[in-house]
Amino acid sequence: MTALLAIGLLFAASMAIGIYGVRATRSTTPDFLVASRRVAPGWNAMAIAGEYVSAASVLGLAGLMLKNGIGTLWYAVGFTAGYVAVAALVAGPMRRSGAYTVPDFADYRLGSETIRKLCAVIVLVIMWLYLVPQFKGAGMVLHLVSGTPYWVGVVLAGVVVSASIAAGGMRSATYVQGFHYVVKLLFIAVPAIFLVVHAGDDARDEALRMDVSEWSRPLLDLEGSGQPLLATWSVLLATTLGAVGLPHVIMRFHTSATAWVARRVAVGVIVLLGVFYLFPAVYGLLGRVFTPGLVTGGDTDTVTVVLPGEIVPGGWGSVLTAIVAAGAFAAFLSTSSGLLMALAGGLSHDLSRASVPRLRLAVAAGALVAVLLSLPARSVDINVAVGWAFAVAASTFCPLLVLGIWWRGLTRAGAAAGLAAGVCAATGSALASVLTDPGPGWLVVLLAQPAAWTVPLAFAVMVGVSLLGRPPEWSERAVLRLHLPG
Repeated sequence: MTALLAIGLLFAASMAIGIYGVRATRSTTPDFLVASRRVAPGWNAMAIAGEYVSAASVLGLAGLMLKNGIGTLWYAVGFTAGYVAVAALVAGPMRRSGAYTVPDFADYRLGSETIRKLCAVIVLVIMWLYLVPQFKGAGMVLHLVSGTPYWVGVVLAGVVVSASIAAGGMRSATYVQGFHYVVKLLFIAVPAIFLVVHAGDDARDEALRMDVSEWSRPLLDLEGSGQPLLATWSVLLATTLGAVGLPHVIMRFHTSATAWVARRVAVGVIVLLGVFYLFPAVYGLLGRVFTPGLVTGGDTDTVTVVLPGEIVPGGWGSVLTAIVAAGAFAAFLSTSSGLLMALAGGLSHDLSRASVPRLRLAVAAGALVAVLLSLPARSVDINVAVGWAFAVAASTFCPLLVLGIWWRGLTRAGAAAGLAAGVCAATGSALASVLTDPGPGWLVVLLAQPAAWTVPLAFAVMVGVSLLGRPPEWSERAVLRLHLPG
């Protein structure tokens, strides 16, 4: 009951803040998609961090650490390092392009409606891959704390998020996500510190009895592959370069007033993420001591919510569980808000250059599809599904943006070929990892986390095909504009 009350209060506060955003919203496409480019830097940094810290960070990271050990922290390193690449390579130039979305940028840089629509389809693939684990986490946590069926939490999260975004667009999303970052940080950090203090000597003594080999060589042995170096390298490529190509991340920088402000916002996000990622690791490490049974039961994603009750039985344990559950729900709601914004842009703005009413309809349609996909996805690890989204982004939009911004030789044919190769290779590998059982070895890594070969493939195809042709005459001017100050 305490957890339900906490989640209910979070829902109410989120809706109230979203309604406040509706009052400031104008009925124009620029305002719906990028809040008329007037979001303050500090608030924007909190909003980006709020939407980026997803179920993969709050639940999935701790769950994978419980399952796979200390090497899982490379996910957090990659998630945060991605914003170093964003700040250095794309934040400023993307803002100078004047585009609202990644397909907008592709149209600006290459002047091709075909490539714009191809990019819009890829946006849908990435966003749905990313949305499914968010809604899955909502259903799982609500079931844990209240006993309600899994589907109830999935549907409830879809309804609340889509209603808020459809009504207020980017302004509502910004206010809600900034609020959610603060909630997540406090509701995850405070219980973590309390649990560490309460566990005390018991946790220390048990940790000393654990196998120390993984601590001396902290690599990620993905899916028990026996190839920890390859797995770690592939995860780092996916998470770092995937952040460069995530549509909802790129879309956020267009809400800044200038390119300089956009880069400043990216630096602020690095600091906020660095602070947050200290704490999911605490739940994973404590889980290896106090809840190892979750591994055999296949419920490792629940460790963050289950752990407080295991360490602190009774009333205080219930209170801590309620706080953590509310923090987890804040993660689902804020990330889903940003994803639905980008999804609506792909469904409506990028495919048909639609009006605000159609953008709102696209939000509802995108949420409905995500809910339907989430219902049978209960057994999929949260970080695995999010990893697929990052791998697709790293293999498609990262090459497009990096080469489009920094190389004037990129051609329409090169961009189209690279995008097609990247999305087919990354999504095909993800499907193969689900439908087949390759067993331990390097093949399971290259299927489950394919960025180690799909990212180089996409870059190579884009460059190789571009070298066979000639870029448009105006491409040099387009690239120059991306780097001009002011």
